[in-house]
Amino acid sequence: MSETHFGFQKVDEAQKADRVRGVFNSVAARYDVMNDLMSMGLHRAWKAYAVAAADVRPGQRVLDLAGGTGDLARAFAKKVGAGGMVVHTDINEAMLRQGRDRLLDEGLVLPTSICDAEVLPFASGGFDLVTVAFGLRNMTHKDRALAEMNRVLRPGGRLLVLEFSKVAQPLSKAYDWYSFNVLPRLGQWVAGDADSYRYLAESIRMHPGQAELKAMMKSAGFGHVDVHNLSAGVVALHVGIKC
Repeated sequence: MSETHFGFQKVDEAQKADRVRGVFNSVAARYDVMNDLMSMGLHRAWKAYAVAAADVRPGQRVLDLAGGTGDLARAFAKKVGAGGMVVHTDINEAMLRQGRDRLLDEGLVLPTSICDAEVLPFASGGFDLVTVAFGLRNMTHKDRALAEMNRVLRPGGRLLVLEFSKVAQPLSKAYDWYSFNVLPRLGQWVAGDADSYRYLAESIRMHPGQAELKAMMKSAGFGHVDVHNLSAGVVALHVGIKC
């Protein structure tokens, strides 16, 4: 049996998806509140930056993977207009349900699908843009997922990966202290779940850094990859162009 990491733990590859699903089932109802608290609202600026960098135009087709509660799907739907399409997806039903309900409450009816980013149920070359925000680090086989994202993009299409990354060295000790001391306590207080937020801190440390992820995207078929460090590298936006 092959092993992979679940935070700092080693688990069988077949178990990881179920364990990640358990994390997000637990936090789905308080996910947006926790995002605001633990990032002090910065997640909104990071996502706004990603939307601006995407430069989506009316009529384009967008696939939002690990779309969760729908922040990016909502923003892109406004950009593509009635002539375009945004497909809102997540592997986790509880998260997708939260996002779908939020979008419906705002009058947005988008195609919504439970799907695994490592085996996408979409035709090749069908999208102008694929996005994944704070979801890639939870995928078991990131190389397979990136290859699938490349496959469903048209030539010249772009992939945006917004993800926690490697913080600048002078901030690393303070960031570690916050991650492993404050986040779990905040998770327990607000969501009644310290363990899921301890996993969050661990999963960030196990995720490839800026240079490694850039190399992975190039190996998956993206001929040009730009890296934008945000908040001193706490988060990085990788923008890849399909050859």
